[in-house]
Amino acid sequence: MRNKNLCAKVKIVTDSTAYLEPEVIAKYDIRIVPLRVAFGSEVFAEGVDITNEEFYQRLAKGGRLPTTSQPAIADFIKVYRELAEQGHPILSLHISSKLSGTCASALAAKNALPQAQIEIVDSLTIALGMLIPPAAEAAERGETLSQIVASMEKLNKCIKVIGAFDTLEYLWRGGRIGAARALIGTLLKIKPVLTQEGGEVKVLNKARTMAHAVEYILGLVEKEVKGNVFLHGWVVHTHVPKAARILEQRLREGFRWVGLRFFEMGPVLGTHMGPGLVGVSFYCDEDWR
Repeated sequence: MRNKNLCAKVKIVTDSTAYLEPEVIAKYDIRIVPLRVAFGSEVFAEGVDITNEEFYQRLAKGGRLPTTSQPAIADFIKVYRELAEQGHPILSLHISSKLSGTCASALAAKNALPQAQIEIVDSLTIALGMLIPPAAEAAERGETLSQIVASMEKLNKCIKVIGAFDTLEYLWRGGRIGAARALIGTLLKIKPVLTQEGGEVKVLNKARTMAHAVEYILGLVEKEVKGNVFLHGWVVHTHVPKAARILEQRLREGFRWVGLRFFEMGPVLGTHMGPGLVGVSFYCDEDWR
C-alpha cells in the first residue's frame, strides 16, 4: 500500500444511513458506502437506486416487509484502497452494530488492508449523521486520526436520541425491539416514546396521542439541557413531515440552536422504524468539549 503523503488529512467514510445533504458530502469529500433494501428479489442501494418517496409508497402497500443488508466487504475495500493509496488515514463511522452488520463488513475490509491506516467507529445509534460533520471539520483543521477518533467517541456519548413511534410493529417484526417488547400488547393504545442507550432500545413513556408524545419529548429536552446553552440537533421523521414540523417549530421556539437539521429517514432505517416516527437527536457543546 503506497503512502504518497505522510501528512495527508484524514478522510471520512460513512454509510448511507447518515442521510447527509449532498452539499455536506461534496464540501468535505465524504465517501458514502450504501446499504441495501430488498423487496423480494428486487434489491436497491440506498440513496442510489430508490428514492424515499418510492420506498414509502412500496411500504404502504403492505404485505411482506422489505429486508435490509449491509454493504459487501468488497465495497469497503474499494473505497479504503483508493484513499489509502493517496496517503490518507481513514476514519470510518457507521450505523449501530445492533441494527446492522455494516461495522463487521468495514472491519473485515480493514483487516484485508493491513498497511492502511483505518479506524472503525460503531455509532451505536440511529443518529450517525450527527457525528459526520464534526469529524469532517476536525479533519479539515488537520487533526490526526487518533485525535478525531477520541473526539467522536466522546461526542457519541453526549448525543441524546428520543423518538415517538406511531407503531412498534416494524421494530417487532424486524427483531430489533429490545426492551420495548413489553409494549407489544398495547400497540393500538399508545404512542411509545423510546430512546437508545448503548445501542439498546429503552422505553421512556407511553403517550396516548402523538401530541402528548411531542409534549413529553419537549419536556425531556428541557430537562437534559438544564440552562441557556447552545444545541446541535436534528429533527427526523419517517414519512410524516407535518407532525415533525410541529416538533421542529416548538424546539426552535424553546431552545437556542447552533444548527437544527430537518430530514426524512431513508429506506434502511425506514424499514426498521416504520412510518410515523417523529424524533429529535441533540447534544450540547458544553457537554462535548
